[in-house]
Amino acid sequence: MLSVAALLSLVAARVLAQDITIYTDTALAAGWEDWSWGSTINWDATDLYEGTSSVSVNSTAWSALSVYYEENWSNYGGLQFDIAGNAPDLTISLSSATDGTTSPNILLSTVSNFANITPDAFTTILIDFNNLPGLGSALGNATYDRITFQEDGNGGAYHIDNIILLQTLTIAPLFLSAEPLAANTIAVSTQGKVDFSTLSVSLNGKTVGIANTSAAYVPNGSPEKSITYLTLDTLFVPGTLLIDTGVANGGNQVFNFTLPKVQYVSVVQSDNYPISPAIYGLNFPSSQQLVSDLGIGTSRWGGNAVTAYNPNGQFTNAGNDWYFENRVASPPDADAWTEMVHAGGSLSLMVVPALDWVAKDATSYSYPESVYPGQAASDPYLPDAGNGQFPNGSWVTPDPIQTRAYTPWNTSMAQTWLKGLANKPDVVTVDNEIEIASNTHQDMHPIPIDFDEELARVVNTSRAAKAAIPGVKVAAPSTCSWWYYWTSMVGFTDNAAHNNMDFLPWFLQEMAAEEKTSGQRLLDYLDIHYYFQDDTSANDADALALRLRMTRSLWDTTYVDESWIGTPPQQNTEWDNTIVQLIPRFRTKLSISEWNSQGDTDVTGGLVVADALGIFGQQKLDMATYWPSGTVDESTPIGLAFWLYRGFDTYFGSSSAQVNLATPLPDTQGVYAGTEDGKLTLVIVNKNPDTPIAFEVDNMPFGTYFVRHFGGLAGLAQWETTIAVEAIDYIVVPAYTAVFFKEN
Repeated sequence: MLSVAALLSLVAARVLAQDITIYTDTALAAGWEDWSWGSTINWDATDLYEGTSSVSVNSTAWSALSVYYEENWSNYGGLQFDIAGNAPDLTISLSSATDGTTSPNILLSTVSNFANITPDAFTTILIDFNNLPGLGSALGNATYDRITFQEDGNGGAYHIDNIILLQTLTIAPLFLSAEPLAANTIAVSTQGKVDFSTLSVSLNGKTVGIANTSAAYVPNGSPEKSITYLTLDTLFVPGTLLIDTGVANGGNQVFNFTLPKVQYVSVVQSDNYPISPAIYGLNFPSSQQLVSDLGIGTSRWGGNAVTAYNPNGQFTNAGNDWYFENRVASPPDADAWTEMVHAGGSLSLMVVPALDWVAKDATSYSYPESVYPGQAASDPYLPDAGNGQFPNGSWVTPDPIQTRAYTPWNTSMAQTWLKGLANKPDVVTVDNEIEIASNTHQDMHPIPIDFDEELARVVNTSRAAKAAIPGVKVAAPSTCSWWYYWTSMVGFTDNAAHNNMDFLPWFLQEMAAEEKTSGQRLLDYLDIHYYFQDDTSANDADALALRLRMTRSLWDTTYVDESWIGTPPQQNTEWDNTIVQLIPRFRTKLSISEWNSQGDTDVTGGLVVADALGIFGQQKLDMATYWPSGTVDESTPIGLAFWLYRGFDTYFGSSSAQVNLATPLPDTQGVYAGTEDGKLTLVIVNKNPDTPIAFEVDNMPFGTYFVRHFGGLAGLAQWETTIAVEAIDYIVVPAYTAVFFKEN
């Protein structure tokens, strides 16, 4: 029997006799074979199951549960399965071992009820082959005979049960959610053809009339769902709001909300300052269309592998991220990639290798087991390629011969490469986190880099870049984290040898001296990477709340960091060194070329990014590019945050307007205002998991507003409409929701 959670989230499907059962209990069905890789699989798990058992899967990075059928299938309607886990980051694909046909990748995170998946109960997932989640396209007929559930680069564990290929689907009409929004709007998400005549609304015990019903809106990437906006003839006030759909909806007939006391906020459009479009940036956006659709302001070609990028052959090396193996870069051609992001309307930010070596080919590796036996780990697909360490964590000796995997590189070669590019980058950064190269690229630079070496490499590479591309901007030193803002891999003796100064202040001082001596600007942006140090990996209620409030470390001069940073003693000599206050601390021309939400597949990750993008504009940050932990597209939580501010040529204001909150509650909400040509834009982020918030917004003009939102009960999709704001004394934002208002 299905669990209650599965029944509540079930997208109804009629299972006919022609359906193909893949797994129900204890083993794969007859005719199916296990073609998985890199995964520990128990086909008879009894720690969580329906019936008598389930499949327990524990996959390493990029590994998979994969099953093959001895006969191919076509003309099937969909795939259904029950799954339990901690927000599994799975990519599902169908393929043919016969002719190599492969379906588009289907991200589990784009399935309509992904947010309902929990570790302790099963949720039923239905993938409609005529409307692929996140894609909106049909699967099409092909000789498919294999299904693969692949984990991302972090790996993961989950349970899966009742896997069935469905011959046909019948989608049952359901009211999926109904939530209050703005002054008097109900946002109702549905599937199938529902009957709105059965729906009624009451506020504080009194029936409320529905003055207007919008046409159903189907968001990009979620064709199985639609949303309808109901305009009430009564404005919201504090109290009890009941939305009775009149139908069972699997147990969710009535949506019940307690509307809270109003909070007071005023917006002053006349007090404003420009927002840099470069803050809305992304590392390695996948296509021109994505750049254009999400309004990506800056696109970065960067990361650990780019340290070894050889443009003469387009080779690179994975370093410590994957067994120090050479490979073809992905994407391979930096020049063509720059052309692509420029065509999408983005600035380009390119990492220039600054060490002494780059990859010589696409096949070599630095630590062969045949040369260094007994290493702690080796590539499961290339067993001779080791990780360079013994089981006790020490590096193997002697250090590898660099020419085993690399060919020499220098600033003259970098200058020649940059000068020859047909598509010149707008900004270059000097390598990527080279302060930790003795770990990430131990095979090419085993000696820890000290203050002086890092400074010299930045100065020399900057001179080469500016000689090759007149007018190019340089960002450096792209330091990886808070610890290394202040200290090198050499350790505190390095600080002592430099007048006991912390690294970044010393670096800026020395760069200024170099520029004065040479008469040339060598540093245009201080570039750092910032990863929240809080541990939210438990993904429970406490961890999610921490994830959502940790954005305070970007700006709040009173917020003591809730990680090791907030625990004295600190390793640096900076003021208030348990309080990150990142952007105010580095009040200079600042770039953050890597940052991450810690929850890319979860709605909280999307809300973190929406909050952070608002903070970036409000705090006058100059440039930022997000580092995703998986795929980013228009329908993923991270993509939705960028879409909220910049999607499809509807932008947040060009200037940030002043916001005054009577009762600031930064742990649970963020309010950001923009202005352009006298028109107001407002973004409100509600970080509460189950409580709406409400504001009186002084100086919010009456009139029509274009509205976007994602999250809440309506789920992860691009919801949008136009509403009339006829009163500003009670504007509601649902729980776990980010809302964008733009004055027409």
